[in-house]
Parts: sequence; structure tokens; C-alpha cells
Amino acid sequence: MPHPPQKALLAELYGRRLLRDEISMLQTALDSYLQAETILKEPALITQNHRLFCVRCGNQHPERFAKHPCARCQRICTYCRHCIMLGKVRSCEHLYSTKIQPRTSSHHSHVLNWKGTLSPGQTKASEAVIKAIEEQSALLIWAVCGAGKTEMLFHGLEHAFTKGYRVLLATPRTDVVKELTPRLTNVFPTVPIASYYGGSDAKDPSTPFIIATTHQVLRFYKAFDVIIVDEVDAFPYSYDKSLQYAVTEARKPNATMIYLSATPDKPLRQTPGLQTIKIAKRYHGHPLPVPTFRWCGHWRRKLQKSTLPQNVLDWLKQRQRKPVFLFAPSVALLTQISAALHKHSLPHQTVHATDPNRHTTVEAFRKGDIKLLVTTTILERGVTIANLDVAVLGAEDAVFTESALVQIAGRVGRSTDDPTGDVLFFHYGRTKAMLAAKRHIQQMNREGDE
Repeated sequence: MPHPPQKALLAELYGRRLLRDEISMLQTALDSYLQAETILKEPALITQNHRLFCVRCGNQHPERFAKHPCARCQRICTYCRHCIMLGKVRSCEHLYSTKIQPRTSSHHSHVLNWKGTLSPGQTKASEAVIKAIEEQSALLIWAVCGAGKTEMLFHGLEHAFTKGYRVLLATPRTDVVKELTPRLTNVFPTVPIASYYGGSDAKDPSTPFIIATTHQVLRFYKAFDVIIVDEVDAFPYSYDKSLQYAVTEARKPNATMIYLSATPDKPLRQTPGLQTIKIAKRYHGHPLPVPTFRWCGHWRRKLQKSTLPQNVLDWLKQRQRKPVFLFAPSVALLTQISAALHKHSLPHQTVHATDPNRHTTVEAFRKGDIKLLVTTTILERGVTIANLDVAVLGAEDAVFTESALVQIAGRVGRSTDDPTGDVLFFHYGRTKAMLAAKRHIQQMNREGDE
């Protein structure tokens, strides 16, 4: 039986591991490839160490599997609940992948369209990235918020593309994918780039440069020569073992692994064989803004009466002409804060992870159409706004970990033209996380001055 065109195969299966329903190829063509062993077929659920194991996401927690009458196999079928948002992996299903591993063209040269200059710290990190790609090793770039981590990657990415390598830049949040894609497209105008996130229309997984959320990486398999994980300490990647499993599965043998973070946790820093480059100073040379703690009393009780502590109101009123982020511990409290702000005639908008209009709202804030934006921790990372001041209401809440508070403070003073700004932690009692975040920032500033 003649094989279908190779292009049809690569467009769907190259570098991915998919369910049959995700493959549009005719069954006759698929059977032909299976017979020739060009396409590999494996059970989607297996038993490993006497436990059920999902091959796609690595889930092996019994409570994350379920059973149901299956219309396909006409039996009671087990399926994985953990990765069901990507399609149902069940015991009667198989996953399909391919052995074919084409590279991008190795004839690209001068692909980097960037005329900027790197600071000494950025240069040190940039050289380490190039070396890691050459040696196919693992690297952690531990750089303070506002150090210019993206720019540190430019020369390393150029080196990878000229060698014909395929690159994945994975990040936990859709907002960051959407922000990085146009920026990197401008910097590498001749390199095809595809973005994968929930609802995206990317269709060609053989693209040499993929920017994706860590959830979307679950569909990739042995696909990349270089993998960069941005904000490696961020939720949900840091908590969800399946996302870490996905990144491991997406690697080609001996692939380069590069991790980026301003607040890497101790287990990552102690990973055997992982080289660490620490950048303690922002690219513009100015110190990180140190947060100020300000007691505001029983703020939750105030919110129940549709008002805010007076010192919070005073601080916000003094900044009605400046862009301000006000961080709230939860969506429910964000709604109460918004009601209190309306009562006091303070114009504002709100954003949170499930808000369908959040991208439009953030863009309006960037343009200056909105001055006060009340947000959950969805905007603690990956957002750069000039001339910004930041406050946290209820900084003692458990959601505000050391890492989260450091990242929130890191939104301020990121531009050369405006390297300073205010960071206020309004609280009803200081926590270990608050104190640790302040010490972390002060320590980085000391190291940056050395």
C-alpha cells in the first residue's frame, strides 16, 4: 500500500503524542505507517509498579482516575481525570507518535534582529546560555525581577536556530505566552514561531520555535533540542508534577534544559548537575524597590461594611494620576474591594484568572485608559508597566507566599526611565512570608552592589 505524503504526517504527529481522535489521518494511511513502524502506537494507560499510570500526563494518583461505561469498547472503562481537559485518556485508547525527527534548516544566519546592548550581568547569563546549548547541559538563570531575562536568551536562541535546533519556550501562564510571542517574532523575524495555549489556533507542531503554556506541552513528545522553562517556580508548574513530567517527555535525548526564575526553590537549586548563574542586579543598575509594611487593622471587617481602611484609601487617592496595581487575596475579596472603591468614587477595573475580558482590561491599563487595576495574583509575573506603584491588601493572607510577594514587588521600577516606585504591604499582622520576601529583596540588593 503506498504511503500518504510525509507532509501530512509531520503536520499532525511530528514531536507529539496524540489520541486517535486528535489525528485526522485516514485509518488506511495510519495502518500503513503503523505497519512500516514509522508511527508508534502504545497504550494510553498502563500499570507501573502495581499502580495505574497515565502515559500522557504521568498521573498515578488513584483518586485522579475514574470509571464509566464506555461507548467505544462497550465495557466499564478507566480514564484519567487529571488531563481530561486535553481529551479523554482511557484504558481502551492508544497514543500515537512518530520516529521521524526532522530539524529546522541549518542554513539560517543573522536571524537576530536586535540592536540593544546587554548589561554585564545579562552578558554573563547570555554566554552561559550559549555554552549550555553547545554542551547540551542544564542551566538555571536565577535573576532578579527586572534583570531582563528575555534579552539574556537572544544570542543563545540565535545560536540554536543556526544549528537547526528546535526550541520550546514554556511558561505556566497564557498571558505570558501572548506577551512573549509578538516580542520574539520581532526579534527573530525569519524564524517561524507558533504559540500554543488554550484556545490558540496553532496547527503546525514542526515549527522550529514553539512558545507554549506548560499544559500544552503535555501533547509534545521527544520534540525539542532546547527547552526553556520560564518562571519555573510559578503556579501551577511548581505544584503540578504532571507538567514537570510533560517537559521531561518533550525533550529529545541529551536536550539542553534552561530554567529561568527570580525566586527558584531550594530543591531546584540543589539539582545535581545543574549549573546556576545568579544575576542580583537589574539591567538598568538600580536596586529593587524594598516593600514597606503598613498595618491597616481588620480590613476584612471593613470590607464587610463596603469600605476600606483609611490609610489604604488615602494611599490610593494620592495616586489617582499614576498607574497602580492593588493585589487582592482572592476573587471573592476582589469583588468586595471593588464595591468599596465604587462607594468611595475611586475609578478602577478588576482582573482575575477566569475573567474573559482580562486581556482587554490589561491592555487598556497599559495604554493609560485605566489608572487603578485591582487584581489577584494572576498579574504577579510577566507584566511590565512603566511608572507603576503596587500595593497588597491583606499581605498576611496565605496566598501571598515569599515568592509571590517578591514577584509583586518586582513589578515596580522596571524601566530605565522610571527605576523607582512604591511597594506597600497593607496587613493585619506580619507573617514569615512577608519578612522573608523583604529579606530576599534586601539581600539581592546587597549582592548587586558588591
